[in-house]
Amino acid sequence: MKTLHALILPLIAAAGLATVQIAHANDGEAIVKKARCVACHAVDAKRVGPAYKDVAAKYKGDAKAPAMLFDKVRAGGAGNWGSVPMMPHPADKISDDDLKAAIQWVLSLH
Repeated sequence: MKTLHALILPLIAAAGLATVQIAHANDGEAIVKKARCVACHAVDAKRVGPAYKDVAAKYKGDAKAPAMLFDKVRAGGAGNWGSVPMMPHPADKISDDDLKAAIQWVLSLH
């Protein structure tokens, strides 16, 4: 019986972790829709702003990317992806926690 528990418990834990990761991914996608980021961005295609997958590819493996993207979304600006500026997105439009979750989701799309 102990052997069975030794085999099953890690599988249950792994399944729970996978469920949590999927929930966070779904949360990120829901957040970008709720915050209307999708008015200018899409997952696979450039719109006014870059595709989320292009952002994920550009910053893949960059440990500083989440903080840099957080600051970029808050402040807005232009020049990284073309001449059309992105307007600032203050905390009353998207909370810090939601913005962090959205960025995590975007960066997971590579």
